[in-house]
Amino acid sequence: MYGAILGDIIGSPYEFDRGSKTKDFPLFCEESHYTDDSAMTIAVAMGVFAAGLDADERKMKAEIVNHMRLLGNRYALSEYGGRFSGWLKAADPKPYGSYGNGSAMRVSSIGWIFPTLERTREVARWSAEVTHNHPEGVKGAESIASIIYLARTGLCKSKKQIKDFVVKEFGYDLSRTCDEIRPFYHHVESCQETVPEAITAFLEGEDFEDVVRTAISLGGDTDTVGAIAGSLAEAFYGIPMPLLRECKDRIPVEWKPVLSTFMDAWLGGAKV
Repeated sequence: MYGAILGDIIGSPYEFDRGSKTKDFPLFCEESHYTDDSAMTIAVAMGVFAAGLDADERKMKAEIVNHMRLLGNRYALSEYGGRFSGWLKAADPKPYGSYGNGSAMRVSSIGWIFPTLERTREVARWSAEVTHNHPEGVKGAESIASIIYLARTGLCKSKKQIKDFVVKEFGYDLSRTCDEIRPFYHHVESCQETVPEAITAFLEGEDFEDVVRTAISLGGDTDTVGAIAGSLAEAFYGIPMPLLRECKDRIPVEWKPVLSTFMDAWLGGAKV
């Protein structure tokens, strides 16, 4: 989850095509801050832990909804899209057919803590369906959680194996390079025009920082592209300690126990 939050924070000053489409930018500046992407990443993890790792669909979805609404109405209040803002405030929130990239940016914890790929994909699907129940929204969440699982377990030892898996299982076009994507890429918030680009940045990057810089250099919805790519890079490369400290310094105190619980669960047995 740290990778997603760092990608979000680092990308936040350049959202809405405010960057210069270069990898040469300060990792942190006065405008670097967590956004709704980080809040929802934490919320999904809280929901999963509240439900329990063996929870059925009804309980898992209920707890994810509860915690998304809890955090969504406390943090990053001005940054949610219109339909999601309405969902947060609804008396009886229902999924609304979204294929937005929110389902993919908030799913990273699920990729880390379940013991099998099948269970990972199942819970990732549930986490999307509470809002993003369009097939593309579900696919975005499943694909990102799956890559994290494959990378952190070592079931795919190379990026080529990961790429081949994604193309076969999810049908994303990963044939373009970042140099081919960058000149024409713009701010867009759909899974189908965000997830493949973030995966491509991960595939091209040489370490955690380079993945995040590559993702943000594409432009567009940089905090979300950064969050997705950062979550993948963390699973494959890990995160340098100075960046972990930077992350902890830039998030609310209330979130830190969630991250500690997440680390304890993974180190304590969820890791395969």
